[in-house]
Amino acid sequence: MENISKIIMRANGVHKSFTKGPSSVSVLKGVNLDVRQGEFLSIIGQSGSGKSTLLHVMGLLTYPDSGEILYNDRRIDNLSARDRDALRNREIGMIFQFYHLLPELNMLENVLMPMMIGQSFFQYQQNYRENRQRAEAILERVGLSHRLKHKPRELSGGEMQRTAIARALVNQPKILLADEPTGNLDRENEAGIIEILRELNQQDQLTIVLVTHNPAIADGADRTVHLVDGSLA
Repeated sequence: MENISKIIMRANGVHKSFTKGPSSVSVLKGVNLDVRQGEFLSIIGQSGSGKSTLLHVMGLLTYPDSGEILYNDRRIDNLSARDRDALRNREIGMIFQFYHLLPELNMLENVLMPMMIGQSFFQYQQNYRENRQRAEAILERVGLSHRLKHKPRELSGGEMQRTAIARALVNQPKILLADEPTGNLDRENEAGIIEILRELNQQDQLTIVLVTHNPAIADGADRTVHLVDGSLA
C-alpha cells in the first residue's frame, strides 16, 4: 500500500469523561494512537471500554477533555465548529451501527446529502448531474443500483448499512471511521459489509479505522489494537 508509513491521524494523550448524576465517569484515560495512511486498523474492546468514544473524538463529534487529535500533522480538535463540520464533510467519512439515514428521503437522496451540505445551493444545482452520477456510481459499487428510489423503511439492515457506507464515501474522504458497522447485522450481511470495507482499503487505499467487540471482524484488519477500561493495552 502506498505511503503506509505516513501518519494520517494521531491521538495524543486523549482523556474524556462524562458526568452521570453527581459523579464523573472517566471513559478515555490518556489514549495515544497513530493511524497510518492506507491501513485498515481495528480497535477492539468490550462494551464500555471507550472505543466508540475514542472514534467520536477522532471524528470530531465530541471534544476531548485534554490531549489532542492531529490530522496530517495539524491539530483539529480545537477548530471552530464551522471548520470542524467542513473538515468532517470533506475529509472524514463516518458510518455507525444504527445507520442514521433520514427516513423521509430515498436512498439516492440520503447519499447525496453530504454533497448538498458541502456545496452552496447554486453549486449543488449547477453540479447536480455530476453529483447524481457520483452517488449512483457509489451505490452501484455497493450493490444497490436497483434500490435508488427506496426509502429506509423498505430496506433490509444490510442494505441500510451499505447505503450509509455510500453516503460516507460520496465526498471521497481520506479516512473512514466505522463504529460497530456490523453490530445490527446477521452473519451473511456482516460478511458482506466487511468485504466492501476490505475492497475499499485494498483497491482505493482508503484508510479505515473500525471499532468492534468481535475478534473475528478485528482479525480482518491490517493491525489491531486493544482498548481496555479506557486505555490501550
